[in-house]
Amino acid sequence: MSDRHIIRGGTRDRQIYEYAVLRVVPRIERGECVNAGVLVYCRAESYVGARTHLDEARLLALDPRVDVAGVQAALRAVEHICAGGPAAGQAASDDPGRRFRWLIAPRSTIVQPGPVHTGLTTDPAAETERLLDLLVR
Repeated sequence: MSDRHIIRGGTRDRQIYEYAVLRVVPRIERGECVNAGVLVYCRAESYVGARTHLDEARLLALDPRVDVAGVQAALRAVEHICAGGPAAGQAASDDPGRRFRWLIAPRSTIVQPGPVHTGLTTDPAAETERLLDLLVR
């Protein structure tokens, strides 16, 4: 199957992308979470990106003792890994798909990826921002 799909009546190709919501789960035993970001990967564009936004008041309502600074640091780390370069650490040399797959791997930490979904877009970076507004803010 091709990664390219034509928009009816349009001149730009839409690309398949994958995305996952980043959730903050302050107390695993309770199962409550706050959406705090999105990860987007588009193979055809060699794009992987993350945008985060933490609603601290909502998070503190779930657990007043949560380490907000630690959560913020974990979210920033995800953004750095997606951006690549020196801030990505060892992941900097990995291709975008490998970085995305590593970030969406299930984990039992406070910041967790949700299930992976797919869509079509002409602009993966703009889609990242749209998904942040739709699913997090």
